[in-house]
Order: sequence, then structure tokens, then C-alpha cells
Amino acid sequence: MGESMTWIQALVLGLVQGLTEFLPISSSAHLRIVSGVFFGDDAGASFTAVTQLGTEAAVLVYFAKDIWRILQAWFGTVLGKLSSRQTVPITDQVTTRLPVVTMGQADRYFDEERQRELDYRVGWYVIIATIPIGVLGFLLKDVIRTAARNLWLISFMLIAFALVIAAAEYYGRKLRPLEQLTTRDGLVMGFAQCLALIPGVSRSGATSSAGLFLGLTREASVRFSFLLAIPAVTASGLFSIPDAFKPAGEGLNASGAQLIVATLLAFVVGYASVAWLLKFVAKHSLDWFVGYRIVLGLTVMGLLATGVVSAT
Repeated sequence: MGESMTWIQALVLGLVQGLTEFLPISSSAHLRIVSGVFFGDDAGASFTAVTQLGTEAAVLVYFAKDIWRILQAWFGTVLGKLSSRQTVPITDQVTTRLPVVTMGQADRYFDEERQRELDYRVGWYVIIATIPIGVLGFLLKDVIRTAARNLWLISFMLIAFALVIAAAEYYGRKLRPLEQLTTRDGLVMGFAQCLALIPGVSRSGATSSAGLFLGLTREASVRFSFLLAIPAVTASGLFSIPDAFKPAGEGLNASGAQLIVATLLAFVVGYASVAWLLKFVAKHSLDWFVGYRIVLGLTVMGLLATGVVSAT
């Protein structure tokens, strides 16, 4: 059995989870680095996965109206129960009126028919794009909890993927809004999400960068990234609950009460983080996070090289 986690550690790690989950800087990397550098051990993949339930709950609350509308359109269309229209096929036909991308502003051009069609398609895209990470996450679950948490690997991925984000910002045309999302876009961003299984990549960084490479705007990339993360992160967190509440092996072992409090803290801070990031990307480049990732990665490498912190 590893050492028991203290309440200070649980609170700090819950705060870190909430602050970093939605930023393209990798929350799993930050939890691993903070627990290793300041607490001398690894909080573990299960602790990370469970506290992510808090931040995903923040997404569910923040996008509640959007999610409810998408669910209604998807289930209503699939079951053929929409009274105002026929079943909508899954096509890449571009729609042009989407209240969700107005960032809360009134939409003078609301079209219920087009809105329902887009919501239906987005629902399918999320489902289809979740399959790759679901399969790989299950097959590689043991590697994710062990070898993938090596700090050398994490620091390298922080730097390497910083360059990917910079390239996406530089080469991405950023012309297509969310209503022009296609099946191809969903699949590419779904496969990009698989990279987030490696701590240091960042789920939002991987999917948002893929969206930029595909020509989507930052707002569209980030918004779909949030929606895409909901099924995978929720499933991962629920799947990890038994392991997290019955810790065994090396690492910091959190009690049930500490997990609950850390998850609630991640929810509160995560909600504020979502709101901030959506406003930030509307006017700023993701390049702001590139320099931070590189500095952090090099710092961790320096600590590893000098023996200040252990890689495992």
C-alpha cells in the first residue's frame, strides 16, 4: 500500500484539476507533476480520472441547454417522434444558423428546422468520435496507469505537443464555424482525442488543434472539444471509481471523503475555467499556452536530470 493522501494534498490536487482540465496544458500532466514534485509521489491515474468527473459535471452544467437540445434532436429524430419534421439523415450538408455559436448574444436568424438538423448531426458526431478512445482506452488501461505516467515521457509530450498547437494556430485557416462541422471533422477530432491517453498531450489541446488544422474556428474547435470529452471522460471516471476508493500499490491513496471533496472543488473551479476559456479563445490565440508548456516541460526535465524528482 502506498502512503495515505493528506487533506492538503487532496485540496491542492482538486484545485489543480479544476484549473487545468479545460486549458490545452494537460490536467493529467499537472496532477502528476504537482503530486511528484511537491508531495513526493504519484496521486495515481484513478484519482485523476475520478476528479475529472467534477470538471465534466461543470461542462454539463455550463452547456446544459445545448446538451439538452442536442439530446432532444437526436433521440426525437432517431425515434421518428418529431412532430415538425421527418427523420434527418446523417449528412454533411452545411447549415448556417446556429444560436449556440453566438456566445450568449441574441440571434436574429433563429431557424428551428436548421437548428434541429444541426443538433442531430452534432449528436451523431460525438457518438462516432467517441468510439476510438473508448476502444483504445480499454485496451491500454494498464499502460495508462503505469508506464505512461513516467515524468520523462510527460515532460517530452508537454514540449512536443506545444509545437503541434503552435503549428495548428499557424496553418489553420480558422474560417469554418460549428454549423459547418462534418462527419470527417468529427472522426479526425475523435482520433486526436486518443492522444490524450498520454499525460502531457491535453485532451482539449489535441482535439482543438485537430479542429484548427481542419479549418474550424477556435470557438468551434473548443466547443466541440468540450462536447466530445463528455462521454469519454465520464465513462473513464465511473470506470475508475472502484480502484480509486480501494487503492492498492504505490502512490498517494486518497480516502473516499477526500475524493468527493476534491471532485467537488474541481467542479466549482472547472466551471469558472470553462467560462473563462471560451471568452479567451474568442479574441486570443492558443499560442499563449505554447510557451507555458515548453517552460514547464523543460523545468521538469531539469528536475529529473538533477535528481530532484523521480521519474516514476
